[in-house]
Amino acid sequence: MYAIVNIAGKQTKVEANKFVYAHRLAGNVGDTVELGKALLTDDNGTLNIGSPLLDVAVTGTILAHVKGDKVLVFKKKRRKGYRKLNGHRQQFTKVMINSIG
Repeated sequence: MYAIVNIAGKQTKVEANKFVYAHRLAGNVGDTVELGKALLTDDNGTLNIGSPLLDVAVTGTILAHVKGDKVLVFKKKRRKGYRKLNGHRQQFTKVMINSIG
């Protein structure tokens, strides 16, 4: 069984007993979070599509707060001597999905 859930503005496919990386969520490591209502669920080929949401709650446990890979942003204007290098690492939360439904 899997579900499509809206987590922090992103639609994410989640399955029970698997983990996902979501944008930084409020809470400490070990806390239980409710990820909201499901947009779609699939139970062995039976699709349930919400309009817009289903009455299915998805819960999970926060495993860790981690950073993503570094993304380099380089700006340059030719023949002007202008160069700018910035780096960014996105904050993520690793969440173990406990139950769907």
